[in-house]
Amino acid sequence: MTTTAPRPTVVGALRDHVIKLAERVTSPLVPSDYLDVIDPLRSSSDLRGRIVAIHPETRDAVSVVIKPGRGWRTHIPGQYIRIGVDVDGVRQWRAYSLTSTTGRPDGHIAITVKAIPDGVVSNHLVRRATVGTVVQLDQATGDFTLGARPPAKILFVTAGSGITPVMGMLRNLSDRHADVVVVHSAPTAEDVIFGGELRMMASQGRIRLVERHTDVDGMLDVADLDSLVGDVAERQTWACGPAGILDALQARWDADGITDQLHIERFRPAVIAAGDGGTVTFQKSRTVVEAGGTQTLLDAGEAAGVLMPSGCRMGICYGCVVPLRQGAVRDLRTGDLTTAAPGDNVAIQTCVSAAAGACDIDL
Repeated sequence: MTTTAPRPTVVGALRDHVIKLAERVTSPLVPSDYLDVIDPLRSSSDLRGRIVAIHPETRDAVSVVIKPGRGWRTHIPGQYIRIGVDVDGVRQWRAYSLTSTTGRPDGHIAITVKAIPDGVVSNHLVRRATVGTVVQLDQATGDFTLGARPPAKILFVTAGSGITPVMGMLRNLSDRHADVVVVHSAPTAEDVIFGGELRMMASQGRIRLVERHTDVDGMLDVADLDSLVGDVAERQTWACGPAGILDALQARWDADGITDQLHIERFRPAVIAAGDGGTVTFQKSRTVVEAGGTQTLLDAGEAAGVLMPSGCRMGICYGCVVPLRQGAVRDLRTGDLTTAAPGDNVAIQTCVSAAAGACDIDL
C-alpha cells in the first residue's frame, strides 16, 4: 500500500508566497506583529483583555467588565486575577477578585475595584479607566474557593472590599445551597458594595444577610457572631477583609478548636519604590548584582556568570523573556516602568530592560 501526499493547491501556494513576501518587506517584524497591533486580543501567549464596560457600585467602587483574549482558561468562583494597567507610563500589576459568573455567553469576566487612599491602580480604574482600554491579564489563581462540593452550611464574614471574592461565589451558587449566612461590615448602608444585589438575595431567601454599619453600630466584634449567626461552630466559614478582623477570627477559631473550618483570604499591599538602577537578584542561580540604570538585565546577568536566555538582543525576537518575580524595571527603549509584587511573575525582556530599583528575576 502506498500513500501519496496531497499536492498543494494553487491558492495555498499563492498564500504562502504572499506571507513570505510580507515577512521580507516588514522585517525585522513579521505580519503577526502587525496583527497584534490591530487585534491585541488575538495572541494566546501574551494574554490581554479589553475593558468593555464599567459599572459604578458605590461612590468609590466600580465593576470593570473585561473581554479576555485568546488563551483565557476561565476561573473558579472566589479566585482572583492579576491585571496589568499602564498608569502614566508605568506598567502596574495588581490582583483583584473575579466577581462575574462563570461561563457567561459573551465570555466576559469582571473584577470589582474599590479606590483606596494613595492606591495608584485602584484610583486609576475607579476614576480614569475608559471603555476600550487594553489591559494585560494573567490566568486566574487562588484557593479561596468553595471546592467541588460546597458544604451544607456556609458562613461568610466580610468587611469593605472583602465582599468581592464572596460575591463571586454567591453569584455562582445554585439555589440548592439555601443555608448561607453573610455577615458584612461597612461604614454605611451606601458603602456596601453590591448592597442592592445582596439585599435582593436576602429577600428571595437565597441568603441570610447581616449588615453591620460601623458609623452607627461600631466595629464588628467576633464575639457578636454567636448572637448574630447562632450556629457558628456548625458552619464552614470563609472570611475576607482587613487584617484586624481576620486575625481576630483566626484567634477565635483556634481557641474553639475548629481551625479547619475557617478559610481566610488576605489582601496584600503592593508598595514598590522605583529608581535608577538597583540590586538585581537572580533567584535560581542565587546571584546578586548591582546594576546601573542603563545596563540591561541581560548584560548584568551575563557579566555575573548567570546563564541567560537570549536571541536578537534587540527586543524583537522575545528569546530573552523571563519572569520578574518582584520589583521594578525600565524599558530602555521607551522609558516605561514595569512593576511586580511578590508572586506576580510578570514577563519581561531582559535585553531591553534595566533595573529601576531592587528586583528579583526568576533565573
